[in-house]
Amino acid sequence: MTIMRQPTRAGVRDAAAKIAEILPPSPLMVREINGLAVAFKMEALQPVGSFKLRGAWHRLTALCDESRSRGVVAFSSGNHAQGVAWAAKRLSIAATIVMPADAPQAKLAATMALGAEVVRYDRVTESREKIAAHLAHARGATLVPSFDDAWVIEGQGSAGIEAAAQMAAAGLPAPARVVVPCGGGGLAAGIALALPDAEMVTVEPEGWDDMRRSLEAGWIEPVGEAPPPTACDALQTMRVAERTFDVLSRRGATGVAVSEGEIAEAQRWAMRHLRTVVEPGGAVALAAILSKRVAVVPGTLVLVSGGNVDAAAYAKVLAA
Repeated sequence: MTIMRQPTRAGVRDAAAKIAEILPPSPLMVREINGLAVAFKMEALQPVGSFKLRGAWHRLTALCDESRSRGVVAFSSGNHAQGVAWAAKRLSIAATIVMPADAPQAKLAATMALGAEVVRYDRVTESREKIAAHLAHARGATLVPSFDDAWVIEGQGSAGIEAAAQMAAAGLPAPARVVVPCGGGGLAAGIALALPDAEMVTVEPEGWDDMRRSLEAGWIEPVGEAPPPTACDALQTMRVAERTFDVLSRRGATGVAVSEGEIAEAQRWAMRHLRTVVEPGGAVALAAILSKRVAVVPGTLVLVSGGNVDAAAYAKVLAA
């Protein structure tokens, strides 16, 4: 019987130490909302425009020399793709990324510019997981999932270690309520491990809020057939993983869903008040705060998880 490695808080701390050796902490910005200071962890300002390089770096640096020589395979709509490609380039590892045919052109171009091979697939009729698994098996490569992996979860949690230290340095209360964008739950699960005393709230687009429904039900509920269109390409995960669900359910995490209009307003607010370009999926936690679906309390920490926008779509959002 094979026992899957599970993510741990010790692993998160190890990942944070690894990341600190190669990158400075992403900025922490503080703004007042409803009369209270809110801390924004700006992962949109990472070198690849999202937090995904954290998990990719922790996973790839854990590979032995033989595994590195055989390369890695990942699947992603763009942010995990860039994170894996970035880490692979720094470590001289061949990377192949399975990306949807309708992935934003900017994310596709950035992934290829980092030297990764890209394999396209149809999001509606094909399974990226099956394609990636077949490629990895055929090549003897290591599969690097975007969230269903202990090392990846631990790596994403390093953002929580950084944020807690930054909030303390700024004289803010310790993280008490953490609001996190959620696709498969890797970032939320990692931060739940990093900050065991904080309340965790996941945020998803309406119709894609399977983590919210799963946490409420006590078992995993998939998205289901014919979900509504969403601008949040980074959060279009059809089913969360046992690993991420287990971590969050054990922590008593809750979830909320936000509308497309609320997400667009959060993008505009981020430009006005944070002076930062934020993609739709990266803005959902901010949208939950601005719409008052999640109340602000002392020690509120909001993850702004990505900034890889489609230029034309973003221009329309700002013009609205």
